[in-house]
Amino acid sequence: MPDHLEVCAAAARAGGRVLAEWRGRFTAAKKGQRDYVTEADFAAQREIRRIVLDAFPAHGFVGEESLPDTRAVEESAGGLRWIVDPLDGTTNYVHGFPAYCVSVALARGDELLVGAIYDPERDECFTARAGAGAWLNDRPIRVRETAAPLDALVALSFPPHVTIDSGAVADFLAVVPHVHSVRRTGSTAINLAYLACGRLDAFWVRKIASWDVAAGLLLVAEAGGAVGPFAGGPPGPVALERPVFIAAATPALLESLRGLLPSHTA
Repeated sequence: MPDHLEVCAAAARAGGRVLAEWRGRFTAAKKGQRDYVTEADFAAQREIRRIVLDAFPAHGFVGEESLPDTRAVEESAGGLRWIVDPLDGTTNYVHGFPAYCVSVALARGDELLVGAIYDPERDECFTARAGAGAWLNDRPIRVRETAAPLDALVALSFPPHVTIDSGAVADFLAVVPHVHSVRRTGSTAINLAYLACGRLDAFWVRKIASWDVAAGLLLVAEAGGAVGPFAGGPPGPVALERPVFIAAATPALLESLRGLLPSHTA
């Protein structure tokens, strides 16, 4: 039986190679306002799908892009499914801005088993296995021990249709005076990978899809980080069908961000 994590990492790297091959020759279309998709997205997802289902043909597969020429296999009889974003940060990719990646994870229900995030620009492959740790190019990684917001470099994301009165803007205004600095990379998966390896200290999101966060959530947890809901409750698993969470380097920082962020839900 092939190793889940080896296949996961190989698929993520293969998706990255496809993205590199398409650079400079793709066309971009809009799925919605400020929301791009390219031939590279589809080609990378096809290659990832081929690799994981060749290795595990009984598994399910959930990808961001709809592929009309492939059979939908959303979930296996055992609940195992691959959750894939073939290109997280498509707008960055379209503009030649070097902050995009491939995200691949295997889950059983909400239980994440393995995950990989591959950045083809930096040739960085972040991997994690449940209960066994997290790695960057096969070297162990850990979150930073940041506890105070004033010491924290935090990341945020804005939805494609952000307006001046949106909740994302309210979040930014509530947090920015109390932390060291704020960054927006344009890639949720990169935010979580960078949190896992200590380049960032916190990240939150109120509305996102499972393929954007599945691998990253496992990376953060296995690197020693804290992930939990916006209000109440200890750190713990996130519902992949509606992933809403704060991720932080430490439980103390998570609790501080809970106190700063408004109570709105979207």
